[in-house]
Amino acid sequence: MDWTSGYRADIDYTYGYYRELAPGLIDFALLMSGYEPPQRSSSMNYLELGYGQGVSANIQAAAGVGDFWGADFNPVHANHAQSLARISGAPAHFSDESFADMLARDDMPPMDYIVLHGIWSWVSDENRKVIVDTIRKRLKVGGAVYFSYNTLPGWTTAMPLRHIMSLHSEAMGSDAQGMASRIDGAIAFGNKLSDVNARYFQHNPLAKGRLDAIAGQNRNYLAHEYFNETWTPMYFSEVNDWLSEAKLSYATASSLLEQLDGFNFTTPQRDLMNTLPAGVLRETVRDYMLNTQFRRDLYTRGARRLTPLERAERLNDVRLVLCAPSSSFPFEVDANIGKVGLRRDIYEAVIEALEADKGAPKRIGDLLEHPKLTPIGGASVLEALAVLVGAGHAHPALSDADAAAVAPRCKKLNAHFIERARIGNDIQVLASPVIGAGVNIGRFEQMFLGARAKGLKTPTEWAKDAWDLMAKQNQLIVKNNEVLRTAESNLEELDAQAKALAEERLPLLRRLKVVD
Repeated sequence: MDWTSGYRADIDYTYGYYRELAPGLIDFALLMSGYEPPQRSSSMNYLELGYGQGVSANIQAAAGVGDFWGADFNPVHANHAQSLARISGAPAHFSDESFADMLARDDMPPMDYIVLHGIWSWVSDENRKVIVDTIRKRLKVGGAVYFSYNTLPGWTTAMPLRHIMSLHSEAMGSDAQGMASRIDGAIAFGNKLSDVNARYFQHNPLAKGRLDAIAGQNRNYLAHEYFNETWTPMYFSEVNDWLSEAKLSYATASSLLEQLDGFNFTTPQRDLMNTLPAGVLRETVRDYMLNTQFRRDLYTRGARRLTPLERAERLNDVRLVLCAPSSSFPFEVDANIGKVGLRRDIYEAVIEALEADKGAPKRIGDLLEHPKLTPIGGASVLEALAVLVGAGHAHPALSDADAAAVAPRCKKLNAHFIERARIGNDIQVLASPVIGAGVNIGRFEQMFLGARAKGLKTPTEWAKDAWDLMAKQNQLIVKNNEVLRTAESNLEELDAQAKALAEERLPLLRRLKVVD
């Protein structure tokens, strides 16, 4: 039997980091929706099914407190994930077992968290049943599941496009070409269909835009998203039926912004949604309202609904910290309804309060009692905090003791990522022990941090060090879709980015203990 079960294994998956998988964010999203997060024992247990290259899993393992488990049946992925765990020294157990083999094991502890990012849409029904059985067997009562998947009706227009490209890749491609070349050929064929006015494109005017977007995406990602033998978007109601077999109940969206109706629906849409009780129909109608293509949901196994007082008291004890420079805050966010402007008077006051005491983590309860925030009102302050977290400008923080315990692991993993940045840009995240999660940091910034770690003092020296490495590898910067051809123009751009790091991000990275 083919060990891939139709899953694309001839081209590696991407090295992405997915912040919604962090336990702290899962807990905060549940609390905001009025659900009790998992009640962790002395040691939290966390399982990721289908961890890909293992970047997210290793960030969580290095920066988190507990034991971390994972299965991904691609041995290349498992080797990479295991190598990162060895470097950090994190308590991680990442295997290349099939989901069925992991299900059969009797040496694993009950899990507080089980997470799956996208994998549900790419595996067979047989493996979906194994996933459901795994959750039923492994998840603690009161535990949480992060579950994301390709969703209908949002994929309806693009499904025929995916189908014809996949057929073209199989019929007209060859193994000798390599998967990336076959994908290029399939995209080119799709454009030919559009050029000759195939009626599919005439009757689906959004399809050409989707094809153009596909053409600009990473080929490794596309191989897994569009060219798996098994690929099945589902309605929320269908997924909910599957997961009910694992005794799971839908709790809420993992994204804080998606929990706020004012950021997602027009007034008439909200009025209609408010006529529907919480449940399968309401969530399905939501997907029709938004034409949802990808859901990121949280399910629980018997999690208790908190009373308003319990919710408020639990939220009061959550500590938050800024994880993006306040100077870069745009006072607007991208939401399902479009760009939403944010009241400057409210958000400036909230950010200023978070920045006090050199940006140390703040209890929400203390923020609600801050002299400059009490006039705003508790509900408005709490919404602003949720927006800051949802937009990636703030994050729940670990306790000081937990942050100190995981800091050595984060330091080792970050040093490895920074060293890797010398030759490529595959990993663009570093671990923060303060938030128990990752902070997005691009390749050039990592190279500057590497130069700084070597003892170089000024941004100009960091830029020169980065350029020397790039020049040895015949690498040039692309800016605004144009290649910078001269050494002078590359150095000028690197120098500007190094100065921006020194002035804006470096103080923040030091507060988050990403660097010393």
